[in-house]
Amino acid sequence: MTRIDKYLWAVRLYKTRSMAAEACKSNKILISKEPVKPSREIKAGDIFEIKKNTAVFTYKVLDELENRVGAPLVKNYLEDLTPSAEIEKQREYLKAKNEFRDFTFGKPSKSDRRKLKKFLGD
Repeated sequence: MTRIDKYLWAVRLYKTRSMAAEACKSNKILISKEPVKPSREIKAGDIFEIKKNTAVFTYKVLDELENRVGAPLVKNYLEDLTPSAEIEKQREYLKAKNEFRDFTFGKPSKSDRRKLKKFLGD
């Protein structure tokens, strides 16, 4: 069996193992709708969820592994079960985040107004 923080790092869902462990500690990793500790053991067939911003991504463990694998090999160890609605939520969040402007510097420039108008669909 493999620790969940190590597995999340090995299948490239997190850049470092410490980031994966921090996500577990901050209740962003769920198994059966329950938050898990980084030391939780997982096995093939387990389904877990990752909360990112406004979306919840769902994955199924296909096989255990100890070491980090290359990106093309991840599909042998992990299956993405995330509904398309959740993926769309994440896209909308990222789009809004990219268009956000901190208005503490005065009124928007002409370029900012055009971007805002395009974002709002006017």
